[in-house]
Amino acid sequence: MNRLKYKNNDEMPILGLGTWKSAAGEVYVAVKEAIKIGYRHIDCAAIYGNEKEIGQALSEVLSEGIVKREELWITSKLWNNAHGKANVVPALKQTLADLQLDYLDLYLIHWPVAFKPDVVGATKADDYLSLEEQPVADTWLGMEEAVKLGLSKNIGVSNFSVTKLKALMEVATIKPELNQVELHPYFQQNELVKYCQDNGIHVMAYSPLGSSDRPAGLKKEDEPILLEDKAIEAIAKKKGISIAQTILAWIAQRNVSVIPKSVNPARLKQNLEAAEIALTKEEMEQMAALNINRRYVDGKFWEVPGGPYTIASVWDEE
Repeated sequence: MNRLKYKNNDEMPILGLGTWKSAAGEVYVAVKEAIKIGYRHIDCAAIYGNEKEIGQALSEVLSEGIVKREELWITSKLWNNAHGKANVVPALKQTLADLQLDYLDLYLIHWPVAFKPDVVGATKADDYLSLEEQPVADTWLGMEEAVKLGLSKNIGVSNFSVTKLKALMEVATIKPELNQVELHPYFQQNELVKYCQDNGIHVMAYSPLGSSDRPAGLKKEDEPILLEDKAIEAIAKKKGISIAQTILAWIAQRNVSVIPKSVNPARLKQNLEAAEIALTKEEMEQMAALNINRRYVDGKFWEVPGGPYTIASVWDEE
């Protein structure tokens, strides 16, 4: 499997296991199974509410000798209520306790959106802090402190626009190493990918298969279903692979990391195999033609009456 190299020479497997939406009771089994069949990259986040269960799975595969810690790549993310220099390290220490680990390979700022410290799920304007009140640059000082303390070997961001990345790059002592964003054939993020890759920032794709199992409140009635796309189906049939494998192979071939979520053993295996599938130049071009700039996770949930965030301000798009 291809690996993406970091500035400290760490190497991250290009395909990993996503754990967003993996239910209690399922994620433990999925993580153990994934590692047994060859996954070495697991993507987590405090807000997913399942890090303790993942931690139990990691503890067992390590103690059973199935894998060594240095062979694993574990990512987690700082939730919105832990922005601010003083809050980052305590939040990370809680994640490490839950995951039963001494360090992370990668820690990300989950969103460029800040809540008040006592708020887990913001629902009204008073729950939020604006980025003027709680600047990303201040939070980043806490992320850098986490590296200095050896709590995370690498740090980065998630859901950051080119505009926000540029601003952070100007003030960061340790530059962000990765930006995790929604990316798939219907939302290809070409400008963002180019900026990141030109500036030594890796890109990781979440919701790569269209996230059809995301909560109903994040869905729209008219949305196109990526896994039913006829053009992708034609490529998949010709190659004798699945539509999902075709999409994952296309993403990995762009030198973008990808973290499909599954708790199904057969699909876990299929997804892992996608990292070894090569698409032809013509097939890559056919996939590139499918972009319709369609976000499935559009960030509208951060908009509340009188609040400091809008879709336009989160993504820096008019």
